Amino acid sequence: MALKIYEHLVVGPLACNCYLVGDPDTKKAILIDPGDDHSNIAEAVARHQLEVVAMVATHAHFDHVLAAEELRKLTGAPLYLHGDDTEVLEWLPESMSLFFNNPPSASPPLVDAHLTDGDEVTAGELRLEVIHTPGHSPGSICLAEPDGVLFSGDTLFAAGIGRTDLLGGDFGQIVTSIQDRLFPLGDRDVYPGHGPATSIDREKIINPFVGTGKRYYGA
Repeated sequence: MALKIYEHLVVGPLACNCYLVGDPDTKKAILIDPGDDHSNIAEAVARHQLEVVAMVATHAHFDHVLAAEELRKLTGAPLYLHGDDTEVLEWLPESMSLFFNNPPSASPPLVDAHLTDGDEVTAGELRLEVIHTPGHSPGSICLAEPDGVLFSGDTLFAAGIGRTDLLGGDFGQIVTSIQDRLFPLGDRDVYPGHGPATSIDREKIINPFVGTGKRYYGA
């Protein structure tokens, strides 16, 4: 097995799902959505004796990137983000004022490289394919293990989708991203950016935004 989910941490005041995944043979790991609580994430890395070789933000909203700089200092791992979310990342200090009366001081983290659709992020034998799924933000991505699990960021939730009323959001785009890019992947476990895990087939049926409302039999 090339992928092991070593830790699922719920971090920050907006309860972002942060996933520490890796190759159990080499102990090389990828950190998905380093949203906050860097000390808890660092403790998990140390406890599992992992070498973090990459951090990936599924999009640039503050609740998915706030711990990136501290974790870069601790692990040396680069941060990857889709290039279409550059403006959203720069909006980080202002966006926090929408959620907090007295927002903490924060600056956008340094992005080491920009991802594009079809790229792969690797750790040992683990390969995660980048799927560009705009809608929640222009540069939102999902990460798919070949014939394995999907990390859906804030594109697809259990019985929900990401909000589209923030900078760069587009409801039509997110629906198209899910129906045209994610549903054709076939049934697989889905680990979203917030809330519980789900599956592609479940969302095809029950999701009120993109589901059919009936059992799905097609491919």
